[in-house]
Amino acid sequence: MNKSDFYYDLPEELIAQTPIYPRDNSRMLVYNRNTDTIEHKHFYDIIDYLKAGDVLVINNTKVIPARLFCHREGKEEIIEVLLLKRIDYNHYECITKPAKKLKLDTKIIFNDKLSAVVKEIGDQGIRILELQFEGVLENILNEIGSMPLPPYIKEKLQDQLRYQTVYCKQSGSSAAPTAGLHFTEDLLLKIRQKGVHIAEVLLHVGLGTFRPVKEDDILKHNMHSEYCEIDETNANIINSAIKDGRRVICVGTTSVRTVESLADENGFVKADKMDTNIFIYPGYKFKVVKGLITNFHLPESTLIMLVSAFMGRENALNMYNTAVKEKYRFFSFGDATYII
Repeated sequence: MNKSDFYYDLPEELIAQTPIYPRDNSRMLVYNRNTDTIEHKHFYDIIDYLKAGDVLVINNTKVIPARLFCHREGKEEIIEVLLLKRIDYNHYECITKPAKKLKLDTKIIFNDKLSAVVKEIGDQGIRILELQFEGVLENILNEIGSMPLPPYIKEKLQDQLRYQTVYCKQSGSSAAPTAGLHFTEDLLLKIRQKGVHIAEVLLHVGLGTFRPVKEDDILKHNMHSEYCEIDETNANIINSAIKDGRRVICVGTTSVRTVESLADENGFVKADKMDTNIFIYPGYKFKVVKGLITNFHLPESTLIMLVSAFMGRENALNMYNTAVKEKYRFFSFGDATYII
């Protein structure tokens, strides 16, 4: 299976640069796998497609201001650091640019409260940094960091909260779980009042989600690991639905990867925490997921491969080409799809 099998042509003007206000006013393409039909709606219409007893699985991760700038001790040139994954109290896996400046044991200065030393060197600009700081790291990052928006977004984000879901809780992501950006608190309330159950899981979005596929043969692509977990309460919500034959609908590919990573051979999820490098592409047999709410993803990305696994590659490409023709907005701040 080749990377080019997941290519579609996207005009640059369809890449959304700013979020829609209000959040739930974005458009939504609804694809029914049973009837092979497409409907064009708005996201607030999602409530009409949910029914009492459904379980909506959301990723409650919170994006940290992970994009930082620093300089080597005694030097003046600027180096960019993107925090990817917290390993322990003061060690972080990062992408650095230009990475060639950061050799082993190099000391870098962010400000008078935060510095770091390079402890390990990895491929493609990856560095393990030992952070040295006084006080609370999250407070320091809030002072000096910025939201790590994808490189295809050129416009400055006016409201930093628009790159957070309204239900974010646990800090640690280097990117937003963007399917969740469409929900408002009011819409979630209406969904609950309809009898839909909400299950919260956690996956801290890192390199595994947005690293491009470089190998022509996708089976040679190496997925980077990301931390995920499901607690006992939320595992029970999901498993109760599975036992009763009720639908489990995931909000975003990160929620999909979490429940599928923690599912056993019988299709029940376990309460656990782990690093997952699950790579879902056509041929994968889903254990838990019956519906998927997601955004439109980059051509040849692991995310469009996951969508293709869920609905079929040809169906996915036909849906994407329809979305291009209908001028949907694409990627992080773009419109949504609901695949039933």
